[in-house]
Amino acid sequence: MRLVAVAIALESNKYIEKRKQPFNLIRTQIYMALVIIPGIHTTELTISFVQSIQDRMQQEYFILPTKQYIPYSARAVEQWLQQQQFHQTEPLSFIAFSAGVVGGFRAALAWQLQGGKIHSFVAFDGWGMPLYGQFPIYRISHDYFTHWSSGILGGGERGFYADPEVKHLELWRSPDKCRGWQMIGRGLQTRRFLADYLQEVLGLPEYHS
Repeated sequence: MRLVAVAIALESNKYIEKRKQPFNLIRTQIYMALVIIPGIHTTELTISFVQSIQDRMQQEYFILPTKQYIPYSARAVEQWLQQQQFHQTEPLSFIAFSAGVVGGFRAALAWQLQGGKIHSFVAFDGWGMPLYGQFPIYRISHDYFTHWSSGILGGGERGFYADPEVKHLELWRSPDKCRGWQMIGRGLQTRRFLADYLQEVLGLPEYHS
């Protein structure tokens, strides 16, 4: 089962979910890979996160194994990224949670400085972490206060916050059950389900249940 594969892979050095396409097409064309950087929490939370959005994902996704690599260490995340053998022409899109925002964002900046392409960076509850870069950045917060206080550090112009608010870990565990407000401009916002917001900012195909 796919979920079991995720659980096993999170205990190893590498996890790759292949797109549903012939083997000879893998990595022969440019497409976006999704890099998932969890925080410091149980593996079960990340398994739940992947399960809740996996039906919307059409590309490969890679999950940092936090038992081997410290998520808040940019050096550790960079080391792991290098082992994945990404092409610099291959756009990467990052999703990071909590402490993973610290190491993940700095690793994304380093990847770009080395000539790599960043499609987007999505920060789940990266409270207190400045997010400024030359690529699209989106903050997702579990409540309005976190959204407001983090947004002044960058990345909040097109962010999302849960309303009604949810607990910090629940935001990562069950993004498919979260609803809130998406920022669409200065002082403007629209009601949205978090799963739909993620689909839009990651540039994923339209989802039909």
